Amino acid sequence: MATADAVDVRNVTTIGHVDHGKTTLMDALLAANNIISSRMAGKIRYLDSREDEQERGITMESSAVSLRFNVMERSPEGDSRPKTYVVNMIDTPGHVDFSSEVSTASRLCDGALVLVDVVEGVCTQTVTVLRQAWQDRLRPILVINKFDRLITELKLAPIEAYHHLAQLIEQVNAVMGSFFASERMEDDLRWREERERRLAEKKEAYADKVEATVNEGDEYQEKDDEDIYFAPERGNVVFASAIDGWGFRIGKFAHLYAVKLGIKETNLRTVLWGDFYLDPKTKRVISHKHLRGRALKPLFVQFVLENIWAVYDAVIINPNADKVSKIITTLGLKILPRDQKSKDARQLLSLIFSQWLPLSTCIIQTIVDIVPPPSVAQRMRIPKMLYPDLYEATIEPKNKLEEDLYACNDKPEASVVALVSKMFAVPTKELPGKKKKALTAEEMRSRAKAAREARAAAAAQAAEALPVPLDDAMQKVELNDKEDKPQSEGLDDADETLLGFARIYSGTIRTGTTMVCVLPKYNHALGPAHPRNKQHLVTAQVEELYTMMGRELVPVESVRAGNVFAIRGLEGKVWRNATLCAPSAAGLGQVSDLSVVKDCLVNMAGVIRYAAPIVRLALEPEHPADMPKLIRGLKLLSQADPCVETFQQQTGEHVILTAGELHGERCIRDLKERFAKIEIHASEPIVPFRETAVKVPDMAPPKTTNAKRGTINGAAAHDLAKFTIRAVPLPSVIREFIVDNLAILRRMQLERKAGEEADKSQDDEDGADAVDDENYDVQGDYIKKPTVTAEKFWSVLEEKCRQAGAEWTDVADKIWAFGPQRMGSCLLIDSRPGKPNSLKQRLAQMKAREAVKEQDPLMGAFDNYLETGFQLATFQGPLCAEPVDGMAYFVENVMLDREGIEEEQAHNRMAHLTGSFISAVRDACRNGLLDWSPRLMLAMYTCDIQASTDVLGKVYGVVAKRRGKIVAEEMKEGTEFFTVRAKLPVVESFGFADDIRKRTSGAASPQLIFSGYEMLDLDPFWVPTTEEELEDLGEKADRINIAKAYMDAVRERKGMFVDRKIVEHAEKQRTLKR
Repeated sequence: MATADAVDVRNVTTIGHVDHGKTTLMDALLAANNIISSRMAGKIRYLDSREDEQERGITMESSAVSLRFNVMERSPEGDSRPKTYVVNMIDTPGHVDFSSEVSTASRLCDGALVLVDVVEGVCTQTVTVLRQAWQDRLRPILVINKFDRLITELKLAPIEAYHHLAQLIEQVNAVMGSFFASERMEDDLRWREERERRLAEKKEAYADKVEATVNEGDEYQEKDDEDIYFAPERGNVVFASAIDGWGFRIGKFAHLYAVKLGIKETNLRTVLWGDFYLDPKTKRVISHKHLRGRALKPLFVQFVLENIWAVYDAVIINPNADKVSKIITTLGLKILPRDQKSKDARQLLSLIFSQWLPLSTCIIQTIVDIVPPPSVAQRMRIPKMLYPDLYEATIEPKNKLEEDLYACNDKPEASVVALVSKMFAVPTKELPGKKKKALTAEEMRSRAKAAREARAAAAAQAAEALPVPLDDAMQKVELNDKEDKPQSEGLDDADETLLGFARIYSGTIRTGTTMVCVLPKYNHALGPAHPRNKQHLVTAQVEELYTMMGRELVPVESVRAGNVFAIRGLEGKVWRNATLCAPSAAGLGQVSDLSVVKDCLVNMAGVIRYAAPIVRLALEPEHPADMPKLIRGLKLLSQADPCVETFQQQTGEHVILTAGELHGERCIRDLKERFAKIEIHASEPIVPFRETAVKVPDMAPPKTTNAKRGTINGAAAHDLAKFTIRAVPLPSVIREFIVDNLAILRRMQLERKAGEEADKSQDDEDGADAVDDENYDVQGDYIKKPTVTAEKFWSVLEEKCRQAGAEWTDVADKIWAFGPQRMGSCLLIDSRPGKPNSLKQRLAQMKAREAVKEQDPLMGAFDNYLETGFQLATFQGPLCAEPVDGMAYFVENVMLDREGIEEEQAHNRMAHLTGSFISAVRDACRNGLLDWSPRLMLAMYTCDIQASTDVLGKVYGVVAKRRGKIVAEEMKEGTEFFTVRAKLPVVESFGFADDIRKRTSGAASPQLIFSGYEMLDLDPFWVPTTEEELEDLGEKADRINIAKAYMDAVRERKGMFVDRKIVEHAEKQRTLKR
């Protein structure tokens, strides 16, 4: 089986919210390709090949399938002839936990079918996937699915349904418009500057053509905006009911009615949607201006919806056999009388619709019309992949490699570039080469003959009274499948094989050739010979190539540009994603020095950051002897799942970080059943907290008398080093700005590290880099898109400090470090007299390649120790050793006893002194925080729930029980559904989805999306003291302090001291008589 030409290929992904019908829609397409029976389409969910996917009824892993369709097309001569198209479809999950699967699939495709449930409308995940499609420059097609719900569930009249649909399309277009607007706002200033510069140049060259060029530019911008919206008359909206197997576009009905009404098809198509009416007297189409008060129905209602309503009415709502047979004859359908008399009304309905408005034909025709072939799509998409900061629609190729990529060149001499967007695991026994081949009739006959001989031999020996078991007799006879035995015994070690999920952008890839795997951290600017790049280039041999058919894999010899395929041979070389490169279809050949092929190397993978996984589970095997199996299983799992992080904590625990509860369950199931194949104990989910402090009216007196609150005096090792540090809560305006721009701090930290370690060996630097990346993800920080550019960071920070006023006015130049891990929302501020230790100046000097002017070396060394103490204190706060958020620490003075320190140096006791100094600084920072009123910050989920009015109360009950708060609720117009948005602490969210489904009998299901940290406004050390509180709560404070309960739970988990009363109410005496 060879792969198709790039012109006849379409690569499309299905995206949408969970339960909006993506996999059911795929079933209809598979049935049209005779892969499954049309009767089972929609029920079998063929692409949900995992057992837990079938049990839960949701997709968890994206799966691809290649389908072939014949489409009738008009040739230039005018006659129609069939043309074969290959459509590579990737079905993706809609659940928020698996959104990383959507982004890996969208990188490989050129178009997207965006499914929206007609009743539920635009949901949270719909917006997320639309944004993903927008960023990856996919051409979207809107599929309004579950159309039958308007008729059978909401029981709307056709005219009401029309208004409902118009509103729905408007909502989706509003989302697309918001993306366009935000991009334009970023673009606007840069675009104007660029335009003015360009016009100034052109003014000199062609003085008389200026006006024309101005208008041309403006018009292009307008057209660009017009092109992004969904409009039925443009053919990019499909109305469908996947479960009943039908779908249509406006063009289908325009074609049917053009002849009847005597109107040109193209004209009818433009007026069939919108406020256009048919004048019954003149039989002409009129707009709403000419209605003159007449109650006419829009054309879409009259010609389209009423016919569909009539079919549903005759078959399902008010079954009427005469009407049904009349409809069948009118539409000219071929349906057997036996089927017409069928008791299964749904089956009859899908028979009528699948002949009248077949879904597969409609979807494929739409894909062919709307989605560009790879050769056209890559011209738009590849520039953005190569240059992520690119704003123009496309740019001219700069070299041969880019020419091949933009043109999707599949000639043998073209450079080969393929992007592996993720690795996925397949049981080795399911690979095509390992499956038992189907026996031919001849082999079956020879086996039957051998078995008969064996039985005869056993009977003969039994007659001689020599008891020989039948099995032994069978073994004596040669059976063909004996040859397979030795191979399969050795496979126990590698039960799972990792394949790459890939798309080839140029050239032709063949089995047996050697390719260069360019890993995501490869820096193209440094070249392949550079020491930092060497470890990001590996060579691999292509062992097998497969076309994916859902759960089946079909081996192929070669794959041409523009196709999606699976590749074997990358295991152990590619971790999650990579770009495969070779100078031509022949592969690398005998080339050993990769500098020779420098021109054909390109990194399209990049380091993709998905939503930070924040649910941690600590794992241990039931039998300690199985630990190596668990470690190997974790390694396989982290390769096969792009959104899971696995690592070993300092405590020695093996921890997995997952995107949510459902994702965690799937990972543990995979480990137990596939990757480790052992019994595993998982801990309770570990959720991150943050610690902070606030100013409240009634706080205890400050710890240091005659000093501002938060001031702590510290000393190390017999007062050899004394210091004063003052902790202050950060004003909200500065904290919010820093939290929004954590990504910039991270970049600064990496630049600073690169500058500091430039003189160290390159390997060490890379190692540190990798560790840094890991820690950053492990922190579970909520990464937002920066609100300012890196260049403007300091100037905007200064402005924010001035807004905060008082002592913060000139703080920006005194910032010594950020924390924790040099990139958090805590500040270390140098407020000592004299020149401050300023991070801003140090970074500027590093950029300018100036030598950093070192002040007194001893003071410089102690400054570094002080910063280390600050980083330790902010990484593990005083409440429960969680990171600190939103605190500033002013260093007011540091005094060193130089003579004493020199004496310590002479006695070689500096290690004791520095350790003591770092610990003292750490404790001072922690005590400074406790001088204010300490608070815990909880990780929060935004929770979206769709519920009907009758279960709304139960939903509120469950949310309130789990300490959530309702943020908004709105009723969807024309339906009885409410969309409820709530905030819910992550720590309370486990089992929340199940709880809601149980209470509402499955009528409501929530989507949980991590939305950052919020403060729990309750002091963990609070006890009732005033008369009112004592009267209210009693001396024992029977109501538990939630903040203290959370804090104690974390301390207990970490093995820290927990202040807990063992005996409560000991004065209460109980006697048996009472």
